[in-house]
Amino acid sequence: MAGKALSVAIAGGGIGGLTLALALRQRGIEAEVYERSAELREVGAAVALAANGSRILGRLGLRDELAACSAVPTELVYRHWRSGQRVVAYPVGDAYEERFAGPYFGVHRADLQRILAGAWGKVRLGRPVRGLVADGPRYRLEFADGTSETADVVVGADGVHSTVRSWVDDAPRARYSGASGFRGLVPVQRLPSLPDAGAIQFWMGPGGHLLHYAIGDGSVVNFLAVLDEPAVWPGESWTEDIPRERVEAAFAGWHPAVREMVGATTLDQRWGLFGQQPLNRWHRGGVVLLGDAAHAMLPHHGQGANQTIEDAVTLAECLARDSRDAALARYEKLRRPRTRAVQRSSWVANALLHVPDGPAAEARDAALGRIGETVEWIHSHDALAAAGRG
Repeated sequence: MAGKALSVAIAGGGIGGLTLALALRQRGIEAEVYERSAELREVGAAVALAANGSRILGRLGLRDELAACSAVPTELVYRHWRSGQRVVAYPVGDAYEERFAGPYFGVHRADLQRILAGAWGKVRLGRPVRGLVADGPRYRLEFADGTSETADVVVGADGVHSTVRSWVDDAPRARYSGASGFRGLVPVQRLPSLPDAGAIQFWMGPGGHLLHYAIGDGSVVNFLAVLDEPAVWPGESWTEDIPRERVEAAFAGWHPAVREMVGATTLDQRWGLFGQQPLNRWHRGGVVLLGDAAHAMLPHHGQGANQTIEDAVTLAECLARDSRDAALARYEKLRRPRTRAVQRSSWVANALLHVPDGPAAEARDAALGRIGETVEWIHSHDALAAAGRG
């Protein structure tokens, strides 16, 4: 089968599934997107699009739309949890784009989803995949409503609790990290104590941290407050209702800007932070995984969406260049080492951001002076160029 003769069925209409569909269309490959929900919606508040992701979306013709609804941060700043002292800062803005050939955008997830869906235009909604059956060289997707569709390639872009993953690899479900996150969107005018609302900032403290950055026109700040609790995640759902007062109490004694942010949100839920154990394989026959279905990672580098976007353009490029089986093997060879390295780095960051004041924090702060090296290897990566070389 030549790459451009393939039909592709994508399970999941999120960022990864839609980016893949657009990248395939750009290369003349037929695709259909099947979304389990009855409407397209993104869980969570915002996305930090780094150059390794925004560069790809720009090549899909989406830069101007993204720029119109995104904020460009001034700096990346790490601060002490109580005093607010700047531990280390790294320039973003124009200097960042000049260095990495792509902008850094803070964008609301709903806006990113709207732009991707508008560019694609034909998501099949209300179609949760319940099973897969090999049908000769093709695959039959069986949906919950009793209908089915066939395709040469099936892509599991269906998230951390992927249905498609169980067909590819029998690895256990994503692993709870021991930390949970509390998200919110807060108008800047409600944060009088916040220094430089236009920067990406980490406030680091004992047992937790808070990350925030501006989105849209810069008048709203998106934040994620992370705490080392609960020890065991309760139940099957990855969200849990929680009184805001409990989170406010956990950040008592922190800098006023942190307390203002946590106290101003209207969201009374926390998210369990899960990461996927490395899989033994990403594809089986013509069924392949993408994004969180393959490598769910902690959010501390802001790379979940960006790595998914990298996956999407790599898979599209491989399918355009090679036969199906060769394309999927090359895609996995290209993406597994890269995503494992980012995953590993995000788990290390979780622990380092939460150390108490003292020698461990001092050592961490000294290491943060080399944050430019981390930014370099993650943000400078060009997935399309790598797929062309691979």
